Parts: sequence; C-alpha cells; structure tokens
Amino acid sequence: MRCLHFCKLPGRVMGIRLLRFTSVVIIVLLLVAGALTALLPNIKDDKMPNLRREPKAQSQPTLDSFTLIMQTYNRTDLLLKLLNHYQAIPRLHKVIVVWNNIGEKVPEEMWNSLGPHPVPVVFKVQAVNRMRNRLQNFPELETKALSRRSTTISPVCFKWEKKHKCCITDLILLMISKAVLMMDDDTLVSAHDLAFAFSVWQQFPEHIVGFVPRKHISTPSGVYSYGSFELQNPGFGNGDQYSMVLIGAAFFHSGYLEDFQRQPEAVYALIDETQNCDDIAMNFLVARHTGKPSGVFVKPVDIRNLEKDTNSGYSGMWHRAEHLLQRSYCVNKLVNIYDGMPLKYSNIMISQFGFPNYANHKNKM
Repeated sequence: MRCLHFCKLPGRVMGIRLLRFTSVVIIVLLLVAGALTALLPNIKDDKMPNLRREPKAQSQPTLDSFTLIMQTYNRTDLLLKLLNHYQAIPRLHKVIVVWNNIGEKVPEEMWNSLGPHPVPVVFKVQAVNRMRNRLQNFPELETKALSRRSTTISPVCFKWEKKHKCCITDLILLMISKAVLMMDDDTLVSAHDLAFAFSVWQQFPEHIVGFVPRKHISTPSGVYSYGSFELQNPGFGNGDQYSMVLIGAAFFHSGYLEDFQRQPEAVYALIDETQNCDDIAMNFLVARHTGKPSGVFVKPVDIRNLEKDTNSGYSGMWHRAEHLLQRSYCVNKLVNIYDGMPLKYSNIMISQFGFPNYANHKNKM
C-alpha cells in the first residue's frame, strides 16, 4: 500500500503544476484585459454618443453633401416626377434646375405650393436654349465649408494648377465639399445606386464617377470613332475598355465647371453647332487635368429611361439619325482643338455586390 501511495505521487505533482500554470495564464490575461480597458476613453452618461440621425439644416451644407444639377427642355411632367424622386436621396444638399424652355413659365409656384420639401430647388431660367447651359459655374454651388479653407492651401490650388501642391487632407476637404451630381431630365437612378456612387466618388474625387460608359476607337487612318461596348478594338483582349463616362448620370467635382469656363472658344462653338458633345468635352477636360482615365464606371442596379412617360412627345437627341456621327465628329474636332488625344482607357467596373471587376460588354448599358 505504501508503494502504491508513492507511485501515485508524481501524477499528483504534475496535476498541481498544471493547475498553477493555468492559474498564472488566467491572471495574466485578466491583467492584460484590465490594462486595455484602462486605455479606453472615459465616457460619461451625459456624453454618450447619440446614434440617431439628427435632421440636417439645409442652409448648412456638410462636407459629405452634393448638389444636383438637372437641365430640362420640354419635359415639365418628367421634371416634377424626378424632383419628387430625388428629394429622398441621402446627402443631397440642393437641386439646381437649368430651365431651357425659353419663354415658358417655370413650375416654381406649383412646386412650392405642394411643399414643404426636404431639399431646396433653385430654377435657373436661361435666355438661350443651349446644351452647355448646364455646365455653368453656378453661384449656388458655393458652400460655407469651402470658405473655411486652410491657409496652408495655395490659392492657385483652387484654380486646379497642377504645378502647385496642396496639403493632401485639405485638398480632400475641398473636393468633398464641392460634389456635383448631374442628371439628364429623362433618367431615373435609384437612391441606393446614387448613394453608392457618391461613396465611390469620394474615393476618386478627380474623376467622373457615373453609370454610362462610352469609348473612342482609333482607326488605321488616324480618324477616331465614338461608340459603346459594341465597338471592339482588336488591340485589347482582356475584357472591354471604356474611355469616357457620360455626365448625364454622374458625379464630378464642381471645380471642373470653373475650368470649363476657360476652355478655347472653339470648344463652345463646337457644342453650340451640334447641340451635342458637351459631355465628351468634359471628359477631355478631366483627362487633360489628371493625365489618367477621365471616369470610373459604377454598374447601376436600377437605372431607367422615362422618356416614354412624358406627354410632351419630345424625343431625346440620341434618337436623331446623325447622333453617333456627330459624336465621332466631335471627338475628332476636340483632338484638333487640344492638339492631341488625352482620353485613356480603363476596364474597371465597380459594383455594389462584389469587388471591382472588369467591364464586360455582355452587361452593357
């Protein structure tokens, strides 16, 4: 019996040692947890964060808001429908309606009589029906956030001079406070699509971020053609390429509207001659400014053309037989005006339901 007792002793000793080791590990973990807890900020009950969204005063635009610009002609019924829809878009600060119905009264009285509305609407009556009216540098785009700019930013930076460098954080502040969403007056995009595209634009504020990509193709003769994903360049084998994102459903920085006012007169003459191609000119402008592809394509989940819903009977310019010929004509004219082709190809498509992917003509817009 004594032998048996002593034979079991080593096992008991090992059990005690294991118990002591486990206790030490537990004590160390508790000490570490206590130390980490001590590093957390001390929040009193009266300073607990309020997770409820407070109503945002429309007179005080925030850095993460944007302004919608919509040009309209002979589609008042669609305009009112779209204004009602876009009132519910998150982070929308203001709507500017560019009224190209010369001689006709704006529906402002009707709109205001059916208020109040969560987002203010400003009607800008035009003297001449021009396609490029929507590309004015409207004074309503100025925000108070922009006036509080840092003194570390060179004033030249606000004029988009690339030779001057700005503080990166302040440059982002400038760009986020000046977002523009431009929409055609026959296009409806869902609130989820717009909210997602705006978040993408915040990551690519120097680019046009939108839902409708297009491309140019060079021919052996040196003449360019314009089209959509149906144009295939034999030089590329890995998916589709695009070189433009149309501004009729896109976000971009309002500083480009200021830049547009300083373009060669030949650019304005070309747009007025064709009543077309202002969006192609903006892609040239952005590509020349960045030296990169002008746009980022965001694949929409719900985008609709409401042209058939209007009672006016007015058909968009893209129905004209010469529309695509005009677009190719504009591309070649702009190459001559700017003495070169600044547009660059991209094949990135960003989707809400997955990682960035290559654009594919099988899922074309």
